[in-house]
Amino acid sequence: MHGPRVRGARDAALSIAASLGLPAAEAVVLHDSNKLTLRLLPCDILARVAPEADQVARSEVELARRLTAAGAPVAALDPRVAPRVYERDGWVVTFWTYYPPVAGTGVPPAGFARALAELHAGLRTLDIPAPHWSERAGRALHLLAHRDRTPGLNGADRELLTGTLRELSGVIGDRRGPVQLLHGEPHPGNLLATRNGPLFIDLETVCTGPVEFDLAHAPEAVAAHYPGADQPLLRACRTLVLAIVTTWRWDRDDRYPDGHRLGAAWLRRLRAVREGGGPEPGGA
Repeated sequence: MHGPRVRGARDAALSIAASLGLPAAEAVVLHDSNKLTLRLLPCDILARVAPEADQVARSEVELARRLTAAGAPVAALDPRVAPRVYERDGWVVTFWTYYPPVAGTGVPPAGFARALAELHAGLRTLDIPAPHWSERAGRALHLLAHRDRTPGLNGADRELLTGTLRELSGVIGDRRGPVQLLHGEPHPGNLLATRNGPLFIDLETVCTGPVEFDLAHAPEAVAAHYPGADQPLLRACRTLVLAIVTTWRWDRDDRYPDGHRLGAAWLRRLRAVREGGGPEPGGA
């Protein structure tokens, strides 16, 4: 978001917080992408703000509520307000517990794997509709098929991404192992180190598939601590995920910070992996 949109989103969050009796005079931007994440002060509550057309917020609130009740390691909704989506001036706002940062270098691999396994156990207790993992590969292929949506890609790079997505989607789809509800993007940026232990955030990305698809987003060292991971399937998922996120960085509408630089670096990494001269991709 930029300029007036950020101001509009911030004003909506502050206004709703005030109407709920929360002392909110200041909004500090913590993250700005397709959603705006704000720390409201002095009430110290986390607000996530999205355009009204974004209906994912409702399912994310319900998922967080149910996973918290199941004891899964996820960030909780703030208990001072009703656990629902609030709307104002074309924006939807949800309120979450703010967890102060813990000093250190993040969550170590063993702790990351344990938290992910606990999250997967909690997700297995839920019966909710969710898209299949292959829909992400399909969206990436759609971007690649429309050159006006990915104008910065040359022919060779487009062919590399398209071939990788098609081939590995087939390889993973042909596997007949167990599938379940997944986080969808449990990369380090979506795992908080808190005084309550590691907690996952951003549940809007849930999908169904093998646990290896989730593990593909985590640092490579995490897999060594995750019980029963299928290593050949994990390697295929890692390369597929790398191809998907690389394609997203070349979307003309992508707003990821420094996205084109990352897209170029990830293309080089993918080409090295596919040509057999590079290391196995870790979490993208």
